[in-house]
Parts: sequence; C-alpha cells; structure tokens
Amino acid sequence: MHPSCRFWVSLFQLHFGPPGWPLWDSLTLFAVCCSSIGEILAYALKAFVELMEHDFVSWETLSPAFIKKIVSYVNIVPMDASIQQISLAILENMVPTSHSLFELVKQQVTLDRLIGLLQVTNQQLQLKAMALLIALLLNAKEPDRRGMMEYLGRKNLRQFIHKNIIHASEPIGDEMAHYLYVLQSLTLNLLEQKMRTLMDPYLQDQRELLQSLRHAAFVSENESYASSSNTERRHSLCAKEFRKLGFVNNTNPALDLQRSPPGLLALDSMVYFSRHFPSAYSRFILENSSREDKHECPFARSSIQLCFMLCEILHVGEPCSETAQAFYPMFFGQESFFEELFCICIQLLNKTWKEMRATQEDFDKVMQVVREQITRILTLRPTSMELFKSRVNSLNYSEILRLRQTERMHQEEILAAPVLELREHLKPELLKLIQQQRLLHLCEGTLFRKISSRRRQDKLWFCRLSPNHKFLHYGDVEEGIESLPIESLPEKVPVADMKALLTGRECPQTKEKSSGKQNKDLLDLAFSISYDVGEHLNFIAPTRYEFCLWTDGLNVLLGREMASERTQSDLDILLSMELKLRLLDLENIPIPDAPPAIPKPPSNLNFCYDFTHIEQ
Repeated sequence: MHPSCRFWVSLFQLHFGPPGWPLWDSLTLFAVCCSSIGEILAYALKAFVELMEHDFVSWETLSPAFIKKIVSYVNIVPMDASIQQISLAILENMVPTSHSLFELVKQQVTLDRLIGLLQVTNQQLQLKAMALLIALLLNAKEPDRRGMMEYLGRKNLRQFIHKNIIHASEPIGDEMAHYLYVLQSLTLNLLEQKMRTLMDPYLQDQRELLQSLRHAAFVSENESYASSSNTERRHSLCAKEFRKLGFVNNTNPALDLQRSPPGLLALDSMVYFSRHFPSAYSRFILENSSREDKHECPFARSSIQLCFMLCEILHVGEPCSETAQAFYPMFFGQESFFEELFCICIQLLNKTWKEMRATQEDFDKVMQVVREQITRILTLRPTSMELFKSRVNSLNYSEILRLRQTERMHQEEILAAPVLELREHLKPELLKLIQQQRLLHLCEGTLFRKISSRRRQDKLWFCRLSPNHKFLHYGDVEEGIESLPIESLPEKVPVADMKALLTGRECPQTKEKSSGKQNKDLLDLAFSISYDVGEHLNFIAPTRYEFCLWTDGLNVLLGREMASERTQSDLDILLSMELKLRLLDLENIPIPDAPPAIPKPPSNLNFCYDFTHIEQ
C-alpha cells in the first residue's frame, strides 16, 4: 500500500470511525466531509481502492450513500480529473459484483455521460470511462445489451472514438486497445441473430427482398411480357433470371439461404450491395451473364460463401477474448461496417475470378485466394475503408503467388547458417546439372526463322550442336520439317572459333529494326554468335524459353556463366527439392540397429541361366 494511502486510512479510522463502526462506513463519512478538498479526497479514494483490492471487505456491503457520492464525482462538471478517474475505477469494480450494483450504476451513470467523457483530451480519463462502459455492456443481459448498443450507435459513439481516441496525438495503449477490441466484437455480435436465422420462404418481407435482387439486375420488360395470365412462362422467366444471378436452386432460390451461418445475413448483404452500389451490381451480373457457363462467376453462390467467410474472419458470434487487442481502426470510422466490407470484397472476388481465369471447378480455389487477400490487408490495420479498398485491390493474384513463394522458401530454408552453408555447397553441383541439360538441348537442335524483308513468310533453318560439343551444324529446311540429322546440315561453325554471344540490340539482324511491337518482340528473342572477323551466325528464337536455353548453352560453350532468368528459376527449384531431401525429418522413421536377416535360399535354382547349350 502506498505510504500516503496508509496514512489516510489510519487517519479516518482514528478520527471518523466511532467505536464499532465498519471501516467502509468510516470511509464514507470521511469522503463526505472531505468533498471540498480535491487532493485529500483523491488520496482517500485511492486508499479505498487499495483496501478493496486486498479483499478486506465485500463490494456488496457498501452503503447506498457512499455509492451515490462516488457517482456524483463522475457526474459533476467541472470536477478534478484525478477524482473522476478513481471514481470511474471504483464503479467499474462494482458492476460485475452483483446485479443490484450493476443496475444502480447503470441508472446513475448514463451512457450520454460516458460518451461525453470519451471526448475529453485526458487520455487516462478516456481509459477509465471506456473501462466502465465495457463493464456495463459485458454484464448486461442480451436484450439490454442490444438496446444499449443500438443507443450508442444512434449517438455516433464510433465516430467519437475514431476522432478522439484512434486519431489522437498520443498512441493507444494496450488496455485501451483491448477495450476497443471488445467494443468492436460486441458490435459485430449484433449480427449473430441474422447469421443464425434461416430464410423463411413463407414470410412476405423476405420474399420481397429476394425478388428485389432480380428486379434490380434485369429490365422489367420481360416481366410485363410474361403477364400474370401466363403463370408458367412467368415462373420460367424468374427461374432463368435467378440462374443468371448465380443461385444453385434457381426454381426455389430460398433453398440456397437455408444455411446457417450466414443465414439471412447473406441476403441482407446482397440487397445492400444492389441498393447502395446499383451500377457495380448490374455490371457484375451482366458481365458474368455474357460469359460462358463454365467461366461465369456466380453472384449469389459467391456472396453466400463470402458472407460466411467474413463472419469467420471477423469472429462474428464468438465470445470476446480476455486479452486480445486486435481491433480494426476503420471499423470505428464506418457506418454499416460489415455491409460496406462485403460490397468491396464481392467486387474483389469478381476481379480475382477474372485474373485467375477461373471456371466453376475453381470456385473453392478462388475463395481461398480472396480470403488470403482480405486477411493480409486486415493485418495491416488500414485506418479507413477507402484505404482498405485501395490496398486489397492492389494485392492481385500474381502478387499473392509471389508472396506465397517467398514465404514458402523462407519457411523451408529457415535461413539458418547450416542451411545456407548447405545451399552454397549444393549450388555448383546443380549448376553443372543445368549446364548438361542446356547442352543436351542444343544437341537435339531447334528450328529457327530468318527475318526477310522481301518475303511475306520467313525462311526456316535448323541448328544443332554435335555430340562431342565441337561444332554447330546448321542449314535451311523446308516448311513442315521439324528436325534434321547432322549429316543433312551442310554448314558448320567450330565452337573453338566462337568469339562472343550478342543479344538484343547488339545483334546485326536487329540494328535496322528499331520500332513497332513486332520489332520489340524481335529484340527479346534475337541472339547472335560472332566468329572469325566480321562473321556472325544470327538466331531468332521461336519462344522465350528457347532463347533462354540456347543463350545459356552457348555461354557454357564459351566458358561463361549462364545469365538467363530460366537458370535462376531452375536453380531455385532444384535447390528447394534437394534441401527437402537433405533435411528430411527422420523423427518418426525407425532406423534398425542390426542389418536385416538374410533370406533362406530358394528350393531350387531352375531360374538360373544354363550355359551348357552354348556352342564353343
């Protein structure tokens, strides 16, 4: 106990406690008498908190007069901040003790007063006010809590927090971060009721919401064409349009929403998207309606799965953790947070679907990528929904693949010194393997084309390396011939006479061609060999793959390092595979101490080869 607190406890025990009085009543009398002395009262309340924390007395034994006096310190304006902080801490400790104390504090300290305290500049006072607010919410029964949360929503509590706490000049401490997480979790849990509720096709309002999705997506002329007198045609038209909307059960789309979670929350989210972003909604539906059936992104099926995924990511319906601090700053700056997040993510899903060129069989794979896109950006804790939208759209499918590869390599290698040493030890051996593969490819030969300005069709010629790696044999071929033996190739260049390998703009065949998309492709595929004085053998590779293999192979013949991007890619793959084999975990593989037993000899040796019949 702080020495000053111990002094004041002794003081009011001696001077304010008549014989037989309980200690807490002495504290009450002392607090009332010292209400005009700020510093003395603050020390008295601190002493009281110290006594209660040591369980000397029970909170339930406090007199109503003392509790009302503590409440008055919170409600009086102006009041010393230190006194209000301690008073709020006392009330916070009272709330979970009993239901009667909870009701008393709830009646005496209004939500409006707590909202006002959250807007002050004193960070400690904000912290204590938030602590009392969270204690009231956690200890309220479900109907009361929902009513309190709805009231706080009408009073724009989240905007006040976003402005006065999250964007304040001082950083947010761990305790405040936990309270913000709890408030976020309690607010999101208000969606649990809809998430657990299945669609009832017999309720008129739910049927109207479902039909509004169809009306918002398609022109109503077809509806008038299929008049009410022709019921069968009208039903057929509705089923066709619900199929275009992406419902699996297009004749009875309510069956798609017979899943909990996400239940009615998925329907509400789809309707919110169609009403608040009508252009994006119509574009989504019409764009996928014009695709082939196997390539279209089903809106309804995707929305239901996305809504379920968001409920998992945001932990909707799960109890609050006692230690977590993971709140999202953008949650407090956005009304209808879940619905707005859904609208951004459903458009992201359509974008990712196109980037992956997905079909219906790839649905689960696309959802996994979208989940990764969302979770990666949420971990960055963007401060606004616009910032989240910008970042998540920039994290495209190719970037996800790159990040996965980087993380996989990092995990596999562990970046430990012995692993790096082993990697460097393996490199020379694997580079020799790649060199052998390149030379074997040159020995097999490749069909090249010659650039001719006089002919509409380029000439073809074939080149291959001799098996002893001493000559490059080449010659013209007729169209339709894929390969020629060395004997059929009339020209040859000794490898010993090769001086240099030229690529791109350095090649003689590309110096006269400097513009145009076709010529740019030519620069990427052109390479030449210089031999003798002023003599060149010019190549135009059919593909980038052939360009890499041939330039690597020619560099090997010249005694130089392989420099193509294909070399690095192949080396990474081989290193990864070899490291896995070398570092294979043998923990669960039994290794015997003794060699295996020698099997018994066979009953006969008739399977042996008989040499007696061979003539001498």
